[in-house]
Amino acid sequence: MAGPLTVPWMPPHDPGTPALSVVDMHTGGEPLRIVLAGCPEVVGPTLLAKRRYMRQHLDHVRRRLMFEPRGHRDMYGAVLVPSELPDAHLGVLFLNNEGYSSMCGHAVLALGRFALDFGLVPAPPSDAQEALVNIHCPCGLVAAFVECEGGRSRGPVRFHSVPAFVLATDFLVDVPGRGKVVVDIAYGGAFYAFVSAEKLGLDVCSAKTRDLVAAASAVTEAVKAQFKISHPDSEDLAFLYGTILTDGKDTYNEEPTTNICVFADEQVDRSPTGSGVTARIALQYHKGLLELNQTRAFKSSATGSVFTGKAVREAKCGDFKAVIVEVSGQAHYTGTASFIVEDDDPLRDGFLLK
Repeated sequence: MAGPLTVPWMPPHDPGTPALSVVDMHTGGEPLRIVLAGCPEVVGPTLLAKRRYMRQHLDHVRRRLMFEPRGHRDMYGAVLVPSELPDAHLGVLFLNNEGYSSMCGHAVLALGRFALDFGLVPAPPSDAQEALVNIHCPCGLVAAFVECEGGRSRGPVRFHSVPAFVLATDFLVDVPGRGKVVVDIAYGGAFYAFVSAEKLGLDVCSAKTRDLVAAASAVTEAVKAQFKISHPDSEDLAFLYGTILTDGKDTYNEEPTTNICVFADEQVDRSPTGSGVTARIALQYHKGLLELNQTRAFKSSATGSVFTGKAVREAKCGDFKAVIVEVSGQAHYTGTASFIVEDDDPLRDGFLLK
């Protein structure tokens, strides 16, 4: 009989393919798989150049970590890379089931904790109650503020967004099978279309997820076909990331407003969506429904988890009037893993079921 396993132990694998070591977290139910080791060097002089390089040369890393059998179609990930910005503590590339996001709020909330706990930022004074973590995302520099005690993270994290702005309001889009629908389009590090689920004959709080996904995806495809997205800073950021269906309660209220975000390739966010909250705050401020430093709560219809958000100051993005938005939420650790490849595995790079 074989003796007991010793730790660490690695099963048979291709010695030429390094194991991918990860830390898994979630924020409001939305997963984040952070790559610790095993990813080849991501080359490029800027973060956006690194994003292009990874898409062109290292996409197998994304597929292996996001897709089955190691992940699932709603898995989300982060690869940490050096940043060219002098004020950044780290740079990050975001991974999803379709490709590479420009911003991810739930990931920033988790990465704030991770960066502090794993020593990626200078240790704060022992009596500090909050630590600053500057995270360079593809959309720009995002400041995260991590509650801490004794130099370790605890409790919620908040971040200050890049300038968030409204690209279009009351845009009439023809959605096949659903008729003409009025949508708003706003940017919170990524572009989203916003529409009340009621306009599509659905209740965002009680409808089946598959029905919400089908409706949101139809809106996304229609907007992509009928509206040209542009960003004043970079064409790399000029794409519609997804559609957020809301309960229509945009006027300020102390009660949470509920939404669900469907992004990338029909991927469903389990959290209230940090960059979506950012864009939705910008939209409400633009419409005069929200004042500076007026906090709103946003609830995920998928899990019931809650983020809070508020516009903290006005800003500019190109010629657009914009706001800096503060988003707060809670992230938790869920585990660690090492993923390997066997050289004769025909599904080594993963697969997705539609």
